[in-house]
Amino acid sequence: MIVAVVGPTATGKSDLALDLAQALSLPGAPAEIVNADAYQLYRGMDVGTAKVPPAQRRGVVHHQLDVLDPLEDASVARYQAEARADLAAIAARGARAVVVGGSGLYVRALLDHMDFPGTDPRVRAELEQRAESEGRLALHAELARHDPDAAASIGPHNTRRIVRALEVIAITGQPYTANLPRQEYVRPAVQIGLDCDRVTLDARVASRVERMWDLGLVEEVRGLASPAQGGCGHGLGTTAARAVGYAEVLEALAGRTSRDEARAAVTANTRRLARKQMGWFGRDPRVRWLDAADPDLLARALDVVTAADAGTLPEPGAAPVRRSLGS
Repeated sequence: MIVAVVGPTATGKSDLALDLAQALSLPGAPAEIVNADAYQLYRGMDVGTAKVPPAQRRGVVHHQLDVLDPLEDASVARYQAEARADLAAIAARGARAVVVGGSGLYVRALLDHMDFPGTDPRVRAELEQRAESEGRLALHAELARHDPDAAASIGPHNTRRIVRALEVIAITGQPYTANLPRQEYVRPAVQIGLDCDRVTLDARVASRVERMWDLGLVEEVRGLASPAQGGCGHGLGTTAARAVGYAEVLEALAGRTSRDEARAAVTANTRRLARKQMGWFGRDPRVRWLDAADPDLLARALDVVTAADAGTLPEPGAAPVRRSLGS
């Protein structure tokens, strides 16, 4: 049974994951952690992503950390393939895998049935040309004939998604909706979500940003942002440069904002990110929510794991769900 620790930033997921890994280790088969944070994949992006330093990992093996150069664009499909290979190898060793991260799409891609149909530049170019010549409403009507559910979900005004849906249909010969993710685990798993009331979480975020500033976030971003690298004017690729903490500091280093303004923006945007993360995970009824401030958090989490292993967890939706931020 895979154990996944999920939820918004600054709730203590990494600490709980380490505690669980130690508690769930067996003689000769220590538990291992698999990262599911999109930005912790990047080498050198340490302070701003709150990556646990090697010296503080308690000897627990970590996977999917520092596997990308900051100039590379992250790919969910690539992550899925590589992280699932990690899960398979951990299982082959007879060990427990503990997944931890707040990137909802990456968690879903790792744990759930989720396919990534390829692309065909010729098909896409033809569809884009038709969107120009015939109009997006004509393409939306075509999508409605092939996949009414997809057409209803996408709507007639999103040309990019209409084109993508028709491209997938042309490539796979299946409805676009047949390739959408399902809330169905590919391997037995249990998700433990860390919840936190808004006032407490906002204080945790402010404290985290202050700690990042003290640990040298500005210096880290400056070191990564060498103008000698990359075609986008700095040493961070498109994906990495969008990360909360990095985007704001880049603005300050470019002279478009002050450092105080950047710091305030990092705090505000981290709080906004936490709300989005809670909204994402809060829509998944399989997540078992625990209070991040519970002094007996590890014991509560181990109770969830024990029940999941025994098959005695209530069915999703059968028990009350605590989602203070998602409500």
